[in-house]
Amino acid sequence: MSVQPTEKVYIEILKKLRSIIVEDELQAGDKLPSERELTDRLSVGRSSVREALRALELLGLIETRRGEGTFIREATGHRLVEVLASFILNDEKARTDLQETRHIVIKDCVELAIMRCTSAEKNKLEELIDRMKDASVDKINLACKQFEKVIIQSCNNHLLYRLYVELTGYGSSLLRTNSHWPPEMCVEVMELFQQKKAKELTDLLSKQNDAVHRI
Repeated sequence: MSVQPTEKVYIEILKKLRSIIVEDELQAGDKLPSERELTDRLSVGRSSVREALRALELLGLIETRRGEGTFIREATGHRLVEVLASFILNDEKARTDLQETRHIVIKDCVELAIMRCTSAEKNKLEELIDRMKDASVDKINLACKQFEKVIIQSCNNHLLYRLYVELTGYGSSLLRTNSHWPPEMCVEVMELFQQKKAKELTDLLSKQNDAVHRI
């Protein structure tokens, strides 16, 4: 579906608002410039600024306090994090940071998983390895994604797992790359995982991460 001109203007206003927040070094809890000041700085109509602010407020990004002004809210909700990421991850440095952070989270998860993985989870991993053999590309990719996910889940740390899910989602949609391990990588991970060779496994993950960065 094509983007209408009014939608393009709307997106531009949001991007410029984000630039103002960065330029003014505003943090959660800080007050945004007034509508009049934003109108001057953005060179758009006041009604357009008001609509953009209203949308941000509905998403939970900002809050209006009667008699005080408009303030940036704490990043507490999934929608908030997702919207912020769509703006923040527009620059190359932030994208690199995302890849690096995801790699750190995965390494921590794998180190815990080696100690905490259950017999049922190990059986599931072996089943997924078998699915990668003589299958279509789509089925192989699906099995690889599930394999990586089971490994991370078996760390038995819900917060680390949620970080992995969010970072992987942003990486796939914004970086437009397949971030999951390829089948040959899954096989190597499984072998080292079964042997509980934590250092060799984290070294393998680091090597794979370096290869991704070189692409």
